[in-house]
Amino acid sequence: MMKRLLLLLVALMFVVAPAAWAKSRAGVVTIEVDLSAREAGKETKLWLPYPVSDVDQVVTDVKVIGDYAASAVYTDRTYGTPMLYAEWGKDARSRKLTFSFDVERQEVIRRAFPAAEAPWSPLDYSRYLTATSLGPVDGEIKQLADKITTGKKGVLEKAKAIYDWTCENTYRDPDTRGCGKGDVCALLKKPGGKCTDISSVFIALARAAGVPAREIFGIRLGKKAEEDISGWQHCWAEFFLPGYGWVPADPADVRKAMLVEKLKPEDAKTREYRDYFWGGIDPYRVRLAVGRDLVLNPPQAGAPLNTFGYPYAEVGGKTIDWLDPKTFTYKILYHEK
Repeated sequence: MMKRLLLLLVALMFVVAPAAWAKSRAGVVTIEVDLSAREAGKETKLWLPYPVSDVDQVVTDVKVIGDYAASAVYTDRTYGTPMLYAEWGKDARSRKLTFSFDVERQEVIRRAFPAAEAPWSPLDYSRYLTATSLGPVDGEIKQLADKITTGKKGVLEKAKAIYDWTCENTYRDPDTRGCGKGDVCALLKKPGGKCTDISSVFIALARAAGVPAREIFGIRLGKKAEEDISGWQHCWAEFFLPGYGWVPADPADVRKAMLVEKLKPEDAKTREYRDYFWGGIDPYRVRLAVGRDLVLNPPQAGAPLNTFGYPYAEVGGKTIDWLDPKTFTYKILYHEK
């Protein structure tokens, strides 16, 4: 009888963790940027997301080398997002920078929710309840959020209803450029995109329903000993549960798993992914930045950044397309320690 009970417990463990994630992932991330091929005689400026240690990751052995004229680490004024800044003068012939860091990332499981919601003031989280340039919280978005959360009480019930709706009513579109723009109004008409798109739908609906929420921009770590992760940027969501803290939710990875594994909404494996990414995220990712409509430090000449998951550069005050390898040359590598 005892043996049968142990076997049942082992089986349940695999159901709870369908992807059999490791509990942590550690290695070195190296970002190599070369802007030497850009037009000469122009001042060049570069900003890179700068990861820091927090409760879920430890960042050490940070190294920055290059032929830049000046370099420093700053934060933006609104979100406190750290960034590495470097500049080259007009006479620079070579414009290269290498930024590397060691990171150990933990799997995040936050589901030990309190039985009752603690008292809280929306004023304390107003930054995470307001609209962004591509994520309104009124009009059609508000109407939909109210419909989804009808009968739901408190932050947790509303956030879960919006998570379920997002998992069921969006899809991953592999033809989307980069991580997507996260234009929520456009996505309600055609709900296909990548991680920033799907996360932004969750965020906007959550905020419209009175749930503090934010996007986290990062990059995935390789699962092999060495991998080129240059295009592995990833965005996921968090909502704030009063009396508990920030809780991760990643409906975008649910939809990605469904696409990659050709899963249907009713499949048991789909349910396992939905359960896992509600309050849980795997350790194969590094948090880099938070914030939409970001004004960098020093301020960029271009418009506020919709997202800051990629390197950003300006030559002669003009923005370089960070998604075009022909105009913006950089490589991001991962290797185990």
